[in-house]
Amino acid sequence: MAEDIPASAEPTTDRDERFAWLDRSLATLCLGSVIIVLVAGFVQVRFGTYDMSWGAAFSALTDEAIWFNRGTWEAFLLGERLPEGVSIESRIVWAQRVPRVVVAVFVGMNLAVSGAIFQAVTRNELASPFILGVSSGAGLMILLTLVVLSGFTLVIPLALTTVTLTTSALLPLFAALGGIVAFGLVYMIAWKNGTSPVRLVLAGVVVGMVFTSLQRALFFFAQDIAVVQQAIAWTTGSITGVQWEEVRIILPSTVVAMGIALLSARQLNVLLLGEKTASSLGMNVERTRFALSAVAVLAAAASIAVAGIVSFVGLVVPHVVRNLIGSDYKRLIIGCLFAGPALMVAADVGARLGPLALNGSMGQIPVGIVTGLVGGPYFLYLMRKKEAVGDI
Repeated sequence: MAEDIPASAEPTTDRDERFAWLDRSLATLCLGSVIIVLVAGFVQVRFGTYDMSWGAAFSALTDEAIWFNRGTWEAFLLGERLPEGVSIESRIVWAQRVPRVVVAVFVGMNLAVSGAIFQAVTRNELASPFILGVSSGAGLMILLTLVVLSGFTLVIPLALTTVTLTTSALLPLFAALGGIVAFGLVYMIAWKNGTSPVRLVLAGVVVGMVFTSLQRALFFFAQDIAVVQQAIAWTTGSITGVQWEEVRIILPSTVVAMGIALLSARQLNVLLLGEKTASSLGMNVERTRFALSAVAVLAAAASIAVAGIVSFVGLVVPHVVRNLIGSDYKRLIIGCLFAGPALMVAADVGARLGPLALNGSMGQIPVGIVTGLVGGPYFLYLMRKKEAVGDI
């Protein structure tokens, strides 16, 4: 009589092997993050200078004149004017408040994934866009633009119209350029017959300190207090007042960077094994490290271009996700894609409602302050809990 084959001994299919990385812990993290984004996003839509009830906010979000009108989506995606027939509540919600939530989602994605990639490249869980000089370079370029080009206007004549570029319009471009140049400088300093994780981190710290000092020096050359306030908002990190234009700015870079990051999970896992092991497996370590760093810089620069320098998201989120689901980058990148937006949207709600809870005013604080207040205590707790902090 043939013996029964236990269920555990049944052969696994190719489909089972392909999706073996998707387990309950990752699914729970993703589901919980989506719930946080939806709840916090609805709170963000509800509150603002224009007061509306919860029911009015829900009605505006589900307004058929928005969802089933081609003209509204052309307005959002192409920059056209909203068509007639849309209520004032729907206009406020969809033109001002929904894009803020969407930008927060994309910024959270970019910063979290950028931090995760930098941590693999340097094999150090404390690495982030800020540690490697990207944020400092972007902040310096923002201040240079505001101080040197204050009041600058460039008129470009085209065939059918003219395009006017002001200092504010150029800030996202220069912010991204500053981050890219800063990391290029870090890579050049760290290069000595190749690079190493330690030299990259040390070079990033040095470049960040120099650029931060230059930022502080530039404040003394600003003549207009409004310029100083705008610079502080950018260097602190804020998404107050963003609209669909910022969504259109960040969307292409986000799609490219997130797609490459997901496809590069295997290379990131191999880098964690060390340079010798990675080389023995046939990997060109320097080329791979540089290419993946470029993806991380692209993601960080995209977020800086629309939100300024938001601290701690690229540092905290990958570490939290790693503690929850492990260090496999196929799972870690996906976890960061969901956890990053959850932290960012929730922090932005705190930035909006914090002053209201403290003194009853509708003033807002930069979201970077909230993420810093969350990230700082978390790492103090981490240092007390873990004996060794640093290497992955």
